[in-house]
Amino acid sequence: MFCSRCGAQLQPNSVACSNCGRRLGDPVGPVAQSRLQGHLQTLGILWTILGALFLIPAVPILLFGGGLHIVVHQQEPLATLLPIAVYFIGATLLILGAGGVCVGLGLKDHQPWARIAAIILGVLALFHPPLGTALGIYTLWVLLADENGEEYRYLGTSA
Repeated sequence: MFCSRCGAQLQPNSVACSNCGRRLGDPVGPVAQSRLQGHLQTLGILWTILGALFLIPAVPILLFGGGLHIVVHQQEPLATLLPIAVYFIGATLLILGAGGVCVGLGLKDHQPWARIAAIILGVLALFHPPLGTALGIYTLWVLLADENGEEYRYLGTSA
């Protein structure tokens, strides 16, 4: 006997599928979404939006850093350090923005790497109030509640 939801082989005396948890005798029709399924799309969209918000200032800051040597070329220590600092800020925003967009798209597509990357970015986002902190808490609430990532892996294989 096999589960009608996930196809796993069932034990003869089982009341529910040991793989997906569907109770035997439940209707085969639409299954209620789990908490993870209900929040993954939203989480992916939020990470994509936050990543885009980081990318918007990254490009002008990098361009500004490129032209900064013209303005401060007379002051020797400032002419060296200030463009490097501006480039560092711009590059950091660029990396965070691109990472946020990639994680957002990966979560929406249930990519295997996206869960771990989102958890890491969620922890880092906790230190960027108020939006980053809120998104970090939401990310950790959604993705860490899933025991060992089993449901996330299942969603990735069924999509």
